This record gives sequence, C-alpha cells and structure tokens, in this order.
Amino acid sequence: MKGHEFKRWRKSLDLSQKAAADALGLKRRVVQYYETGKRDGDPVKIPRFVRLACYAIMQGIKDYHGPEAERRRKRKAAAEEQAREAS
Repeated sequence: MKGHEFKRWRKSLDLSQKAAADALGLKRRVVQYYETGKRDGDPVKIPRFVRLACYAIMQGIKDYHGPEAERRRKRKAAAEEQAREAS
C-alpha cells in the first residue's frame, strides 16, 4: 500500500485523518506520514499490521477478541440463520 492508496482508503470511508488514526490506534501525525510517504524527508513504509487493519475496517470489523470469540460469533450467526429458515 502506497501513501496515495492509504489516503484513498481513508477518503473512501469518509474518515478524517483524526478518525482514521483513532480507528487504527495511531496518532494523527502518523496517518499524515503514511499519506505523504515521508517523515522528515525520509521514506515511510506502511506496516503490514496497518494494512491488515485497514482491510478489517473496510470489512466492518471494529475489534478482534481472539479465535474463541470468532467461533462464538460464527455459531451464533449460524443458529440465527437456521432459525430464520425454520420460520
């Protein structure tokens, strides 16, 4: 992900730099560095964990509590689907 792609991601979700920083657990200034691709004239690379977090946010994931919580969520969704089909 390049700086312009990061900025496009943020704008596609209609997030301000501050809102994007809050969603990613970053400082607003770091978001600015990622968007320009530079910090104090040196290149800045967007880390993998930030790229993955951007993807997760696009998918509507607000937080992740581990594999057991994910399994519970999937079981609940499956049970709700079965209940809908049974009605």
